[in-house]
Amino acid sequence: MNHKALLQLIFLHAAAAALISFAFCENAVLKGEDGEFGELPPEDQAPNDIKYNMRKGLDLDQEGCYLQTGKKKCLEECGFNATAKTIFIIHGWTMSGMFESWMQKLVSAVMQREHEANVIIVDWLSMAQQLYPDAVNYTSSVGLDIASMLNWLQDEQQLPLENVHLIGYSLGAHVAGYAGTYVQGTVGRITGLDPAGPMFEGVEEHKRLSPDDADFVDVLHTYTREALGVSIGIQQPIGDIDIYPNGGDVQPGCALGEVLAVASNFMEVMKCEHERAVHLFVDSLMNKDHMSFAFQCTGPDRFKKGICLSCRKNRCNNIGYNTRKMRKRRNSKMYLKTRADTPFGGYHYQMKMHVFNRKHMDTADPTFYLTLYGTHKDAANVYLDVQDDSIGLNLTNTFLVFTEEDIGDLLKINLNWEGEYESWTSVWKNFKTKFWAWDTKPPKPILEVRRIRVKAGETQKKFTFCAEDPSKTEISPGESLTFVKCRDGWEVKPRKRYET
Repeated sequence: MNHKALLQLIFLHAAAAALISFAFCENAVLKGEDGEFGELPPEDQAPNDIKYNMRKGLDLDQEGCYLQTGKKKCLEECGFNATAKTIFIIHGWTMSGMFESWMQKLVSAVMQREHEANVIIVDWLSMAQQLYPDAVNYTSSVGLDIASMLNWLQDEQQLPLENVHLIGYSLGAHVAGYAGTYVQGTVGRITGLDPAGPMFEGVEEHKRLSPDDADFVDVLHTYTREALGVSIGIQQPIGDIDIYPNGGDVQPGCALGEVLAVASNFMEVMKCEHERAVHLFVDSLMNKDHMSFAFQCTGPDRFKKGICLSCRKNRCNNIGYNTRKMRKRRNSKMYLKTRADTPFGGYHYQMKMHVFNRKHMDTADPTFYLTLYGTHKDAANVYLDVQDDSIGLNLTNTFLVFTEEDIGDLLKINLNWEGEYESWTSVWKNFKTKFWAWDTKPPKPILEVRRIRVKAGETQKKFTFCAEDPSKTEISPGESLTFVKCRDGWEVKPRKRYET
């Protein structure tokens, strides 16, 4: 990590710590002596204005129609259809006391995708606009109120719970979990969009969103970095399927410099990553023909090495609204890379190269770039991310390669080893090598790559590429090699695309 990126990361963590400190207040008590959440404020001080705004149009400035538990006339006035899907959208903690801009986008996307659905906004703004610990303490009572509404709809309209989908963002995800716990029966699906971390990380399942709260619980994690031991988004897997875009860490387009150039407000940096879960979900609703794939993996480090791009035995899935229910499993962690903007979906490739050492070096730290030639288009200057900071010599190395556009079937690969002075990264690597060599001139590094094996994650197709010129398989800084398709034992026949 370079010094600029490190300073940005320190600044971002400090900002997150400041936000959390502000939310809790200096002397806030998060838990009682017995480890439980603090007592709720007295009833005469506790806001209890929970509204169910059933949307009839896309414009949130229009009032909509309000459902009230026990009032059948409201169902008739709002045109509630018990045979259609019923989707509740639940916001999280708020400092402004107003709906944020993401709500309009999410409601609009849901209504455009599901024309007949009952789309209901759960408005608990008066309770969410409190100090964060107080808002947390209200999540259970808000969840209970939603459960009471669902129970009444079951009794009054014979609403089938399997058609109910609760979508909760941040603190709203845990509200959805409580609703799933308290309702009589089992709701069909709960989606947690970067569920809140503070006061929920590591607690018992009945005090947060968990797989038992619905028939299917899927979770998107987009802000899991810690500041002072606390992460704004929950880190641990808490659903049937837990998807971590970009490792749940730094989201493309949310770097400090990128956000400040637009917003001039460091708080927007945290909001960008936390809220990215919502925008990924919206993207999945609006871009059905450009779906993003996630792949099951034990952790982000293995995924970044390109090891986990299998779709066998349900090891891959769509993300967001298009996530498919798998056979019952808990806490299945899945990963993917995304673009910086919508459509967020990209294309993953696993690349395997056996690298031979031709100069008997102890280590090799090349900076490789690829040009990928496809049937649709080409992708140039694709950085080959080397994990663990070095290439394994006389070993087969596995890499994850990501392209933002669909290049079609891969036809040819150009592997370029960046020259010693072509970038600051290469200059620094060259300086370190010469510094540690003292007064001895280090030999020119020479590596040999005879073939590259490629697996496309989205299509599961496999290809082998051999050196275009069999006599030229060695490469040094400032040089390149070209590889073309060849048969070498890997499967080359087309296989079906994994999608719904």
